[in-house]
Amino acid sequence: MKAAILVRAPFVSAIRVDVRWRRPSKVAAMNYRRLGRSGLKLGELSLGSWVTYGNQVDAAIARECMAAARDAGANFFDNAETYAKGAAESIMGEALRKLAWRRESYVVSTKFFWGIHDGPNERNTLNRKYLLEAIDGSLARLGLEHVDIVFCHRADPETPIEETVQALDDIIRAGKALYWGTSEWGAGEIAAAWEIAERHHLHKPVVEQPQYNLFHRERVEREYARLYVDYGIGTTTWSPLASGVLSGKYAGGVPAGSRATLKGYEWLSERITDPQRVARVCALEPVARELGCTLAQLAIAWCVRNPNVSTVITGASRPAQVVENMKALEVVPKLTPDVVARIDSIAGAPP
Repeated sequence: MKAAILVRAPFVSAIRVDVRWRRPSKVAAMNYRRLGRSGLKLGELSLGSWVTYGNQVDAAIARECMAAARDAGANFFDNAETYAKGAAESIMGEALRKLAWRRESYVVSTKFFWGIHDGPNERNTLNRKYLLEAIDGSLARLGLEHVDIVFCHRADPETPIEETVQALDDIIRAGKALYWGTSEWGAGEIAAAWEIAERHHLHKPVVEQPQYNLFHRERVEREYARLYVDYGIGTTTWSPLASGVLSGKYAGGVPAGSRATLKGYEWLSERITDPQRVARVCALEPVARELGCTLAQLAIAWCVRNPNVSTVITGASRPAQVVENMKALEVVPKLTPDVVARIDSIAGAPP
């Protein structure tokens, strides 16, 4: 693979690669952003395993999807202990072993809270016992000596934040993780964790993983606004397509084989077929046509344009879908203030 490095600004670089996944040879440059105030750099687009790995995607397809993302310049692969009850981590681990990439060249995360067993200290908790044992299980499934980022998948009101912060610091000091962060925590909870770590000279949270898309933006754009400035928190956002509705594929209902038809994900059906949302997606189609892109690429590019987003986690059930998602990078420069204002007006931006 041939690569040309383009330096654009301090702490930001880009790489253009020739790829071989039945896609055009010329691919938009992948820019790399610092994860908040940390020194870790992630591609603007990344690949996650939620829903797909272990449910829609087997090890072979997962490996092809990861390779396609890597060919496009992505270097971050997101996972969680609870995804498919550990199967997603096992599938990603098998793919990483067969791909045989240099460990230093990619970033892997996992998340803890929900658990995969039903014991009182194994589910819906962030207590010390659970965290110190859960990390060992995830590393075994992933086949790695360490993960790069550990996320607290939700906040735990029954465990003192001090206990959670201390356990995560111990995980990092043991070399089992390099950074830690939160997912869907309130701004006050994140600030409290950061202040505790600061006070006791422990490793601080550096990243939050929230949902962010045209229909779900209040938390990223408003609630967390002070976190970016005061604490240097980065974000690895998920669901840029609002569970697929922003791709336009649900305009005619829920097609067979989609994630909303999977057992355990029936709750998605009502959300993705909401008439008001579907109507707004249809109204975005002319904008996408004018920009020469798909609705999905438009929605992903809209997320990337936010400077407080470190990386947008995309999902895919086949390599061709990865390729199409990565082309969203070509759309980002086309999102002028006038175009963004038009998109926000259609999508119903908060006042």
